[in-house]
Amino acid sequence: MNTLSIIGIILVIAVISLTIKNYLPEYSILINISSGIIVLAILLNQLAPIINQINELLSHSKIPKEYGIILFKCLGICLIAQFSSDACRDAGENSLAAKVEWVGKVAIVIMALPLFEKIIQSSLNLMGG
Repeated sequence: MNTLSIIGIILVIAVISLTIKNYLPEYSILINISSGIIVLAILLNQLAPIINQINELLSHSKIPKEYGIILFKCLGICLIAQFSSDACRDAGENSLAAKVEWVGKVAIVIMALPLFEKIIQSSLNLMGG
Protein backbone atom coordinates (compact mmCIF):
# COMPACT_ATOMS: atom_id res chain seq x y z
CA MET A 1 0.00 0.00 0.00
CA ASN A 2 1.45 3.37 -0.93
CA THR A 3 1.63 6.47 1.19
CA LEU A 4 -1.22 8.33 -0.51
CA SER A 5 -3.67 5.49 0.00
CA ILE A 6 -2.71 5.26 3.70
CA ILE A 7 -3.23 9.00 4.08
CA GLY A 8 -6.58 8.70 2.27
CA ILE A 9 -7.70 5.95 4.65
CA ILE A 10 -6.66 8.05 7.64
CA LEU A 11 -8.59 11.07 6.35
CA VAL A 12 -11.74 8.98 5.80
CA ILE A 13 -11.42 7.55 9.31
CA ALA A 14 -10.95 11.07 10.69
CA VAL A 15 -14.16 12.25 9.04
CA ILE A 16 -16.06 9.21 10.34
CA SER A 17 -14.62 9.73 13.81
CA LEU A 18 -15.56 13.42 13.87
CA THR A 19 -19.08 12.62 12.71
CA ILE A 20 -19.56 9.95 15.36
CA LYS A 21 -17.91 12.10 18.06
CA ASN A 22 -20.96 14.39 18.18
CA TYR A 23 -23.32 11.51 18.96
CA LEU A 24 -21.24 8.76 20.59
CA PRO A 25 -17.87 10.12 21.78
CA GLU A 26 -16.82 6.83 23.38
CA TYR A 27 -17.06 5.07 20.02
CA SER A 28 -15.01 7.79 18.40
CA ILE A 29 -12.09 6.97 20.69
CA LEU A 30 -12.42 3.26 19.89
CA ILE A 31 -12.45 4.03 16.16
CA ASN A 32 -9.31 6.16 16.52
CA ILE A 33 -7.43 3.52 18.49
CA SER A 34 -8.51 0.71 16.16
CA SER A 35 -7.57 2.68 13.07
CA GLY A 36 -4.23 3.53 14.65
CA ILE A 37 -3.51 -0.15 15.22
CA ILE A 38 -4.44 -0.97 11.62
CA VAL A 39 -2.27 1.81 10.19
CA LEU A 40 0.61 0.82 12.48
CA ALA A 41 0.33 -2.78 11.25
CA ILE A 42 0.41 -1.60 7.63
CA LEU A 43 3.45 0.56 8.33
CA LEU A 44 5.26 -2.22 10.18
CA ASN A 45 4.66 -4.42 7.15
CA GLN A 46 6.35 -1.79 5.00
CA LEU A 47 9.24 -1.56 7.47
CA ALA A 48 10.16 -5.21 6.99
CA PRO A 49 12.43 -4.61 3.95
CA ILE A 50 14.12 -1.72 5.76
CA ILE A 51 14.77 -3.89 8.81
CA ASN A 52 16.17 -6.63 6.58
CA GLN A 53 18.47 -4.10 4.89
CA ILE A 54 19.72 -2.80 8.25
CA ASN A 55 20.31 -6.39 9.43
CA GLU A 56 22.29 -7.08 6.28
CA LEU A 57 24.38 -3.93 6.74
CA LEU A 58 25.07 -4.83 10.37
CA SER A 59 26.08 -8.37 9.46
CA HIS A 60 28.58 -7.10 6.85
CA SER A 61 30.07 -4.53 9.20
CA LYS A 62 32.22 -5.22 12.22
CA ILE A 63 29.55 -3.87 14.54
CA PRO A 64 28.37 -6.50 17.04
CA LYS A 65 24.90 -7.89 16.41
CA GLU A 66 23.77 -6.90 19.92
CA TYR A 67 23.90 -3.23 18.85
CA GLY A 68 21.41 -3.90 16.08
CA ILE A 69 19.14 -5.70 18.52
CA ILE A 70 19.27 -2.72 20.87
CA LEU A 71 18.52 -0.39 17.95
CA PHE A 72 15.42 -2.37 16.96
CA LYS A 73 14.21 -2.63 20.55
CA CYS A 74 14.56 1.13 20.97
CA LEU A 75 12.68 1.68 17.73
CA GLY A 76 9.89 -0.57 18.98
CA ILE A 77 9.74 1.31 22.29
CA CYS A 78 9.51 4.60 20.37
CA LEU A 79 6.64 3.37 18.21
CA ILE A 80 4.67 1.87 21.09
CA ALA A 81 5.19 4.90 23.34
CA GLN A 82 4.17 7.34 20.60
CA PHE A 83 1.09 5.30 19.69
CA SER A 84 0.05 5.00 23.35
CA SER A 85 0.67 8.69 23.96
CA ASP A 86 -1.43 9.65 20.94
CA ALA A 87 -4.22 7.34 22.10
CA CYS A 88 -4.18 9.04 25.51
CA ARG A 89 -4.34 12.47 23.87
CA ASP A 90 -7.27 11.34 21.72
CA ALA A 91 -9.05 10.31 24.90
CA GLY A 92 -8.41 13.78 26.36
CA GLU A 93 -5.80 12.57 28.88
CA ASN A 94 -2.89 14.89 28.15
CA SER A 95 -1.17 14.30 31.49
CA LEU A 96 -1.23 10.54 30.96
CA ALA A 97 0.13 11.04 27.45
CA ALA A 98 3.08 12.98 28.86
CA LYS A 99 3.75 10.21 31.39
CA VAL A 100 3.70 7.57 28.66
CA GLU A 101 6.26 9.60 26.72
CA TRP A 102 8.49 9.81 29.81
CA VAL A 103 8.22 6.07 30.36
CA GLY A 104 9.29 5.50 26.75
CA LYS A 105 12.26 7.85 27.08
CA VAL A 106 13.45 6.26 30.31
CA ALA A 107 13.06 2.76 28.80
CA ILE A 108 15.21 3.80 25.84
CA VAL A 109 17.93 5.19 28.11
CA ILE A 110 17.91 1.99 30.16
CA MET A 111 18.05 -0.08 26.97
CA ALA A 112 21.00 1.97 25.66
CA LEU A 113 23.07 1.85 28.88
CA PRO A 114 25.25 -1.05 27.64
CA LEU A 115 26.09 1.02 24.56
CA PHE A 116 27.05 4.02 26.68
CA GLU A 117 29.23 1.77 28.83
CA LYS A 118 31.06 0.38 25.80
CA ILE A 119 31.58 3.87 24.36
CA ILE A 120 33.07 5.06 27.65
CA GLN A 121 35.31 1.98 27.87
CA SER A 122 36.49 2.52 24.29
CA SER A 123 37.28 6.19 24.92
CA LEU A 124 39.15 5.33 28.12
CA ASN A 125 41.18 2.72 26.21
CA LEU A 126 41.99 5.27 23.49
CA MET A 127 43.13 7.80 26.10
CA GLY A 128 45.25 5.14 27.80
CA GLY A 129 43.18 5.08 31.00
